Amino acid sequence: MDVQEMGEKIHWLGHDTFRIDGSKVIYFDPYEIEDGPKADLVLITHDHFDHCVPPDVKKVQKADTVIVTESNSARKLEGDIRQIKPGDSLTIDGITIEAVPAYNTDKEFHPKANGWLGFIVTVDGVRIYHAGDTDFIPEMEEMDVDIALLPVSGTYVMNAEEAAEAARAINPELAVPMHYGAIVGDDSDARKFKQILADSVAVTILPKE
Repeated sequence: MDVQEMGEKIHWLGHDTFRIDGSKVIYFDPYEIEDGPKADLVLITHDHFDHCVPPDVKKVQKADTVIVTESNSARKLEGDIRQIKPGDSLTIDGITIEAVPAYNTDKEFHPKANGWLGFIVTVDGVRIYHAGDTDFIPEMEEMDVDIALLPVSGTYVMNAEEAAEAARAINPELAVPMHYGAIVGDDSDARKFKQILADSVAVTILPKE
């Protein structure tokens, strides 16, 4: 599958929440969602209230859903839970999941020492990076991904300008803004991100579903 085709299978459900409808159904950080297609995989970046939400996970969980997350979130969830830390990788039903760091560099909300996560998942041959709650961190310089889902709202994460710097460093075929429209940030942050990158990285602003 090419990047354009995969891009059409990525659904933004608000804030940091995405669903990928590839050969497997994958959710990232289900938060304030309605019932949807049941998940083969649920990936949780960290245990803040707007990322690790057990009732929302249960809405899409089935008997054989695998949850991949870090240690703090693992304590709050039930089911088939695989606990990982930055630098780990595993393959589940043909989906390769790489755990990468997610942390703040100039604020205290997401300390590096917590071992909270971003994810790079390889789905149908396409590498998709969900950055989690992070600033522009040095590890991004080494990433090789096709699609990058990046926070843009500032306050707790990168703002639009910083996210654009990160996108240029990562250089994906497609970047998608996230972490706005709930808690902090709005559509203007996504538009600013796209405008800054107009001549360098393709950006798609997904409608909230």
